[in-house]
Amino acid sequence: MGREFLDLFQDWADSYDDTVTGKDVEYQAVFEHYESILDEVASRAKGRVVEFGPGTGNLTKKLLDAGFEVIPFEPSPEMRTVGMQKLGELVTFRDGDFLDFSLEERADSIVSSYAFHHLTDEEKGKAFGIYGKLLVQGGKIVFADTMFETEQHYHAAISLAIKKEYYNLARDLKREYYTTLDVLKDRLRENGFSVMFQQVNTFVWIMEATKQ
Repeated sequence: MGREFLDLFQDWADSYDDTVTGKDVEYQAVFEHYESILDEVASRAKGRVVEFGPGTGNLTKKLLDAGFEVIPFEPSPEMRTVGMQKLGELVTFRDGDFLDFSLEERADSIVSSYAFHHLTDEEKGKAFGIYGKLLVQGGKIVFADTMFETEQHYHAAISLAIKKEYYNLARDLKREYYTTLDVLKDRLRENGFSVMFQQVNTFVWIMEATKQ
C-alpha cells in the first residue's frame, strides 16, 4: 500500500522541495508547472478535505490558505516532521496512507499530489471502494499524479528517459506503479464514480472523480 517506499522518503524529505522547484534536471518535466498544478487541485476541492501523501505540506498549505478544513495523512515520519515545521500549528499531520488510516467523520473531498502511484492497480481499486464510503454524495476525489494515456505512452517515457541518460527517472518509472487512464476509469466506475482527466504537463494529469 505504498509503505514499501518509505525508505525513499527518509532520504528525500530534506531535498524534496528542491526537486519540485526544478533543481534536479531529471525531474524538471515531471514537476513542470508544479505550483499551478497544486493551485488547480486546491481550486477543485470543497468542504472538509482529506489529503493523502501530503509530504512536506505544499498542497496542504494551499488548501489551508483557501480556508479549507484539512485532514492530512502522511506515512513518512520524516516528511511529517518537515511538513509540521513548515506549517506550524495550522494543522496536524496524521500517520496514515491511502488505505490504512483512521477517520470517523465523512469528507467532501479527497485530494493528493504526486503520490497515488505508490499503490498497485489492485490497491487503487480498493482505495476507491473505501473512498466511496468515506465521501458524501457528490463528493470528489481530486488527484494530480504521473499517469499515462496508454501502455505505449508509458514505455515511450521510459525509453526517452534512458535516451536522455536520466537513469534515476527511468528506474523510478519502472519501479513504482504508474498506471493508465483506462485502468483508473474502470476502477472508478466499478465503485460508483464518474471521472474526467486533464493533462497538465508531459507526465502529470489531474483526475477528478465525483461520487454518483
